[in-house]
Amino acid sequence: MITTSYRPSEYTIHTAQSLSVKLGDTYCSRNKQPIEKMLERAASDLLVIGKERFELYTKQGEKFFFHPNTAMFRAKRFLRGEAEPLLKAAGLREGDSFLDCTLGLASDAILASLAVGKSGQVIGLEKNKLVSLLVETGLQTWETGMEQLQTAMKRIQVKHADCADYLLELPDSSVDVIYFDPMFHEPVEMSDGIAPLRALAEEGFNEECITQAVRAAKKCVVLKDHWKSPRFERYGFKVLKRKTALFHFGVIHVSS
Repeated sequence: MITTSYRPSEYTIHTAQSLSVKLGDTYCSRNKQPIEKMLERAASDLLVIGKERFELYTKQGEKFFFHPNTAMFRAKRFLRGEAEPLLKAAGLREGDSFLDCTLGLASDAILASLAVGKSGQVIGLEKNKLVSLLVETGLQTWETGMEQLQTAMKRIQVKHADCADYLLELPDSSVDVIYFDPMFHEPVEMSDGIAPLRALAEEGFNEECITQAVRAAKKCVVLKDHWKSPRFERYGFKVLKRKTALFHFGVIHVSS
């Protein structure tokens, strides 16, 4: 069900109604009702359209909305010239193309967009329809106070797609770097913003995805995973180990 913030403008109401048609979901006027009361009556989750952001309230009691999460301080470090582990692992350069097969909150895609610049391309795939909507909207509207970061976020192309299906359609050697960041099997401490994403995650990550990624990549395929993960060895990744880090990056370099 789709509704609006507590005191919506006409534009907010129009946006909510338009989205209800686009998504095929029911629009319900807020009428100053509490979210909890509306969620009780809703058949499923509740998407709230506000002036500043979109928020998803689930029947399981989770609240999800887009925010840059760790990308903010990572971007500041990168712009100061400090090393960024993802960019080092991927070997990203200005003008490269980068495909994030597990977009989530787009933290890694934001850093990739900064690195590849205006002449590069970053595409993020998100299988969950509502998450892709929230992240796509957030990337265009979130105010960071940093012009270079703001521009990089707006350059990211968000696509609602299953990575397995999308990779099958890609031509050979068509993307410089293809990236996977599946949900860790091992429990790790997560921020309040990341935790709800685990409940919403819809992953199609498997061996066939890696096979197709290696075929479609021009430079390399990169996997971010828990340091204990068996997927590095299972899929043939060379692990770039980082002392004291909970996660490592694995790389498969593609022969040109």
